[in-house]
Amino acid sequence: APIAASHQQFDEIPTVVGIFSAFGLVFSVSLFAWICCQRKSSKSNKTPPYKFVHVLKGVDIYPENLNSKKKFGVDDKSEAKSKSAMPKNSLHLDLENRDLNGNFPKTTSKMQSSPDPENSSSKHFSEKKKDSVSPDSLKSTTSLSSEEKQDKLGTLFLSLEYNFEKKAFVVSIKEARGLPAMDEQSMTSDPYIKMTILPEKKHKVKTRVLRKTLDPAFDETFTFYGIPYSQIQDLTLHFMILSFDRFSRDDVIGEVLIPLAGTELSEGRMLMDREIIKRNVRKSSGRGELLISLCYQSTTNTLTVVVLKARHLPKSDVSGLSDPYVKVNLYHVKKRISKKKTHVKKCTPNAVFNELFVFDIPCEGLDDISIEFLVLDSDRGSRNEVIGRLTLGSSAEGTGGEHWKEICEYPRRQIAKWHMLCDG
Repeated sequence: APIAASHQQFDEIPTVVGIFSAFGLVFSVSLFAWICCQRKSSKSNKTPPYKFVHVLKGVDIYPENLNSKKKFGVDDKSEAKSKSAMPKNSLHLDLENRDLNGNFPKTTSKMQSSPDPENSSSKHFSEKKKDSVSPDSLKSTTSLSSEEKQDKLGTLFLSLEYNFEKKAFVVSIKEARGLPAMDEQSMTSDPYIKMTILPEKKHKVKTRVLRKTLDPAFDETFTFYGIPYSQIQDLTLHFMILSFDRFSRDDVIGEVLIPLAGTELSEGRMLMDREIIKRNVRKSSGRGELLISLCYQSTTNTLTVVVLKARHLPKSDVSGLSDPYVKVNLYHVKKRISKKKTHVKKCTPNAVFNELFVFDIPCEGLDDISIEFLVLDSDRGSRNEVIGRLTLGSSAEGTGGEHWKEICEYPRRQIAKWHMLCDG
C-alpha cells in the first residue's frame, strides 16, 4: 500500500508543473502585449518636436544660403504684399509662423522694427531707393538688351567708421548683389573680395569665399589700427571682386575704387553702395622695355644672360607704381629645362637689376634653344601679375630674332639690346 501511494504522488507532479508552466506562459505573453501597447500609445500621444524645428528654422551655417530677410538693406514689403494678395479660399500653411506648440496664429502680427540701428538704417536706405523708382524706369529696365545686362557687374554694399578712442579705421563689407555668373556650367560664382588701402598698399585683406551665389552676404568687418584721422582724407579704398576657381587662376569679376577725400566720419558710421565696374586692364601699347645682354661661350657650351634694366613699365591697375622683377626661363625644344629670377624692385617704373645668370646648354649650338623673360608685378596678397613678356630665339620675330642671330655669329662677345615687351 505505501508503495502504491508513492507511485500516485510521482504521477501528480508533472501535471502540477504543466499547469504552472501554462499559467506562466499566458502571463508573460499578456505582459509583453501590454508593454507593446503602452509604447505604441506613448509614441502616438507624444508632442512633435516643433520647438526644435523652430529653433533651427532660418539658421544656416552657410551665409550664401540666407534668404532675403537676412540680407543687408532688403525690404520685406514685397513679401508681405505677396502674402496678402493670396486668395482666401486657397490652402496655404506657413510652417515658419507656427508657435512652439505647433499651432498657427489667428492674426498676423505686424513687422517689428529691428532694434539694431545698422539694420534699420540699411532698410530705410533701400526703401528710399525703391520709392524713387518710377514706372517708366521699371519699363525701361525690363526692356534692357542682353548686352546691357552683361555690362552690369553688380553692386557692392559697405560701411565706413572711425573709432577715435582706439584710433582705428573700420571697414565693414556687407554684401554684393547681382554678380555675373563666372562658371558657365553651373551658371553661378564663388565670390570673394580683396581690399587694399591705397596709396601705400600696406593694408591688404580679403573675405572668405562664399560658394555658388550671385548675391553673397559677407558681413565681415576689418579694423585697421594706427591710421590717424587726419590721414583718412588722403586714402583710397580699392575692392577687387573675384570668383574662386579651384583648377585655374581666379576670375576677376570687377573692381570698386572709393577715394575718401571729402568723406566725413566724425558723425558716425557711413553706409554706402557702389556699382562694380570692369577691371582697368593695361593696354598692350605701353608694356615697357627690357635691356638684356647675352653672351654665348661655344667652348664651355654655356649662355650668360644679364638682366640690366627695365624702363617705362606701366602702373599697376589702381595701386600706383609696380614692384617689378624678372623671371628667366630657358627652353630646349619647347621644354623648360632651367629657370631663374631677379630680386624685386619696389615702386618704380624704371628698375635697375644688373643680375647675371649662367645657363648650361644641353646640346651643340643654339638652334633648339630659346629664352623667355617674364616681367611681373610682385604682390604679397595675391598672385603676381605679368606686366610683359619677351622671347629670344632663332624663331623669334623682330629684335628678339636679331639679337639671337648676333650672339650666334659672334660667340664670346657680350651683346646688349633694348627689347619691347609684349602682352603677358
